[in-house]
Amino acid sequence: MAGKAVLRQRVARALADDHLRGAVRYTSENLYLKRKAAMADLEALAARGEAIGTFAELRARAQEIKGHTLAFLDGYLKQAADQIRKSGGVVHWARDAAEANQIVLEICHRRGARKLIKSKSMVTEEIRLNHALEAEGLEIVESDLGEYIIQLARETPAHIVIPAIHKTRRQIADLFGAVAGRELATDTRTLAGFARETLRHKFMTADVGVTGANFVVAETGTICLVTNEGNGRLTTSVPPCQITLVGIEKLVPNLEDLAVLMALLPRSATGQKMTTYFNLITGPRRPGEPDGPEELHVIFLDNGRSEILATRYREVLACIRCGACLNACPVYRQLGGHAYGSVYPGPIGTVLTPLLQGLDPWDELLQYCSLCGACTENCPLGIQLHKHIIHLRGEAVARGREHPLMRTALKAVHFAWTRPGVYRLVARGAHLATRPFARRRPDGSAYLDRLPSIAAGWTFSRTLPTPARKPFHRRWAELEREEGAK
Repeated sequence: MAGKAVLRQRVARALADDHLRGAVRYTSENLYLKRKAAMADLEALAARGEAIGTFAELRARAQEIKGHTLAFLDGYLKQAADQIRKSGGVVHWARDAAEANQIVLEICHRRGARKLIKSKSMVTEEIRLNHALEAEGLEIVESDLGEYIIQLARETPAHIVIPAIHKTRRQIADLFGAVAGRELATDTRTLAGFARETLRHKFMTADVGVTGANFVVAETGTICLVTNEGNGRLTTSVPPCQITLVGIEKLVPNLEDLAVLMALLPRSATGQKMTTYFNLITGPRRPGEPDGPEELHVIFLDNGRSEILATRYREVLACIRCGACLNACPVYRQLGGHAYGSVYPGPIGTVLTPLLQGLDPWDELLQYCSLCGACTENCPLGIQLHKHIIHLRGEAVARGREHPLMRTALKAVHFAWTRPGVYRLVARGAHLATRPFARRRPDGSAYLDRLPSIAAGWTFSRTLPTPARKPFHRRWAELEREEGAK
């Protein structure tokens, strides 16, 4: 749900929640530092000839790989589909969320499936698959621990990599206790043990396993799935039917290219050289194999991606969903994920959500960015997120999405700042104009914390110093005169 008023309400709630802000800051900072250490380690390995490249070299190669793949996406999609079919899988094409959900429902109805188990997948969050299946009376259970927690809480992920980044152990224990019918201790061993016991039963009784895909290798039709829990492997090996939903942009040409992207993804996401589990799935179970699905369905989802492909924002489709931009973003660190109101929070969500769902009503998201560029600097693909935000702001203004008062104010600023005489007059008057709103500290210094109208946002969650009685340009001119008189 979007809209300026709704978004601002979510922001206000997030800023008022000290625990949420503390938890998000702590975890995102921890991930940020782990990434930084992992990249330093990568540089050392590359210097000894023990890595396939430095970060800069790998990023350049990854940009080339994804750029090439997106430029020839139609051909790689055909190649991937042909190889999946050759391996015994079934390929489906979905133009939007409704079609994707309907395909999953039809597969379940044909098989008489009532119980589904799902590994972590942002694309299934994007299409609201759980809601669609539950509306038809089917049971679908998240098997990723973080996703399971937020499913019980009836929430959306607060982070691309760590969905329950905002939850305390007490909150998790309460959620699990409601399922167990008894109070649970808050220690990690107890909580993890309960989740393991509960989900193990769900795995063994599931009719269908649902997954996303980190990548699909076009040359072999191989699904690549990386996790730090065993849930992904169980989801793809125990249920008799596997359904994989994947955005059309997740293709890589071959396994050699996959190696480059995998050298970047775990390091950027969690600071690991490699995730605990690295699954390569090519087709359903073959005769004589002990596990794996009897039936494999791969659903390639468009849902607005082909339209992005034809715009200046094409490189956004190169995103590998590592979450590094979130961990580096000063705005995300203050608000957490739910304040954005989108499945994709943080800098990538600020760009991707308006592109997938339209500027109206998501243009307000574009203002929740300081344009510091930390997202771009930390992105393993070098996606120019902060520049895309600027361009999208321009599109919003061109479409009349700007508040009339803001438009008037910016015109006034432009008028004053392009005319030195007017600027000097405004600078002199700023001190007097803000005096009615100034407050005094015990030490006598003045500050602003309640500016009116469209300026209120500047003092909503912070204080500002009052404009100086003597503007800097006047002080500088006086200093120059004093220096000249010596």
